[in-house]
Amino acid sequence: MADPAPETTDKELATNVENLSLGQEPKVEKQEVKKIDIILHATGSAPILKQKKWAVDQEKPISAIIKFIHKYLKLEPGEKLFLYINQTFAPSPDQIIKNLYECYGANGKLVLHYAKSQAWG
Repeated sequence: MADPAPETTDKELATNVENLSLGQEPKVEKQEVKKIDIILHATGSAPILKQKKWAVDQEKPISAIIKFIHKYLKLEPGEKLFLYINQTFAPSPDQIIKNLYECYGANGKLVLHYAKSQAWG
């Protein structure tokens, strides 16, 4: 059997606790919701949005963007909406916007194309 981990003496432990409490208290910062600029472009027969640039919480899944566009365009519940990155592939709905931005963002923006019918990929 392996020897148990060496035990810390009470004196060492007290010294460690004192050292921790002598330092400055950690600053508690407000959690800022970081946003990513998204540019939405219509493709095919999809209606064009009046506003193309949106600031979106980076922790949201891409499905939130799809739901937003669907609602904003007042599409029927049965109508499909396809979302593409770089005019090539459709990300899975559970992809996080931050991850997509890190891989495919350019010039501080993530460009997404939306369509009512399958356009690419």
